[in-house]
Amino acid sequence: MRHYDCAVIGTGPAGQKAAIQAAKLGKKVVIVEKNPTVGGATINTGTIPSKALREAVMHLTGVSKRGLFGNDYCVKRDITVSDLIAVSQQVIQHELQLVRTHLDRNGIDLIWGTAAFETANRLLITRPNDSEQFEADKFFIATGTRPARPTNVPFNDKTIFCSDALLKLERLPKSIIVVGGGVIGVEYACMMATLGIKVTLVEARKEVLGFLDHEITEAFQYHMRSQGMTLRLGEKVAKIESLPETTGENGSSVRVQATLESGKTLRAQTLLYAIGRQGTTAALNLEKAGLAADDRERMKVDANFRTAVEHIYAIGDVVGFPALASTAMEQGRLAVCHAYGIETKSMPELFPLGIYAVPEISMVGKTEDQLTQANIPYEAGVAQYSELARGQLLGDELGMLKLLIHQEDHRILGVHAIGTGATELIHIGQAVMAFNGTVEFFINNVFNFPTLAEAYKVAALNGLNKLRNV
Repeated sequence: MRHYDCAVIGTGPAGQKAAIQAAKLGKKVVIVEKNPTVGGATINTGTIPSKALREAVMHLTGVSKRGLFGNDYCVKRDITVSDLIAVSQQVIQHELQLVRTHLDRNGIDLIWGTAAFETANRLLITRPNDSEQFEADKFFIATGTRPARPTNVPFNDKTIFCSDALLKLERLPKSIIVVGGGVIGVEYACMMATLGIKVTLVEARKEVLGFLDHEITEAFQYHMRSQGMTLRLGEKVAKIESLPETTGENGSSVRVQATLESGKTLRAQTLLYAIGRQGTTAALNLEKAGLAADDRERMKVDANFRTAVEHIYAIGDVVGFPALASTAMEQGRLAVCHAYGIETKSMPELFPLGIYAVPEISMVGKTEDQLTQANIPYEAGVAQYSELARGQLLGDELGMLKLLIHQEDHRILGVHAIGTGATELIHIGQAVMAFNGTVEFFINNVFNFPTLAEAYKVAALNGLNKLRNV
């Protein structure tokens, strides 16, 4: 029976980085993948496909240039699913090849099949026509998550579907109901609206993306409505059902109905259910390793990502919050370093969040509500993209950057951005915050002109002007 120093289950971002880190430490490493391709949800059904789809939508519709060339500007009319898929597949295939190359270069064995524990040190790998076993000294569970599919929702993957199935649609719908105002629901709702599809979004809370700074959320919801979206906030869906195909008021077919708890009925051609994700640990036979998952198939770990069994770690989305590809990569690295006694710093509390909606949104640090609840005195400095030459060149009239500044020592407590390049722009603020930088850093440094980064200086000046009057 083969024996490895390190066995990783799952080839998503967490699994990849764990396996490569172990290989860099000179360990004999194996990584197991149950799906026919590497990369996990990130490459195959989640992050990369959805962001590639967004880029295709933004380019083909020309929406990002309409502020410059007019509201009628577009690159291609009558956009089809094949137009969008072509871009996505190019990116996905490149990423898949990149992962395989990294695994091969580091001498990592890749075994295809479904993994299950036989003992705390042995895995059974099953495939349709055969199986094999191997033993390892340390294990890293990185099996990720999948979209929640409640039994009371009649999924058929054609008119009622989750985010995974949306990417496989044969044609673009004329209308869609999106259930869920979290990151996934909002991102797809925005893409659909940008394509000219009639979108109705239902969210049980009073606002979408409730973890964001309230001012950013307000600006974003205004933009969603200006795109023609109908927002049903503070509403819960009581029932979802398929309908015999009928013709609606605007002449398009109606095939789905959602009944809200308030009694309202919503009808559309399709429905995307985007509430929650759950782990994928059921097939692992965790009990044979002395472990158990929670009711959502997620693993409980300590600060070093170690489970209740000392030599078994869990990393990535399967451990829950924050469930980001970026943090999963770091978790994989940190867990392996801890397992082999390599000194590292713990997972940083200061990490950015990015939402690839239309427009982009990103944040790092505290929101105004969090600072108020903690009784921390602050001031906000704001820069509108419309004030920036680069904003004018991009035709982005709605973007903004906000700095939250401590009133007494002038430290940057939070950075919030909405608009073109927000997910890139946020890292400047993240770096300054990581070194306990103050707002004066932005005042006393020179930024390329014209750039969006100049927004930091504009926001800093705005904040300091307010502070002088405190």
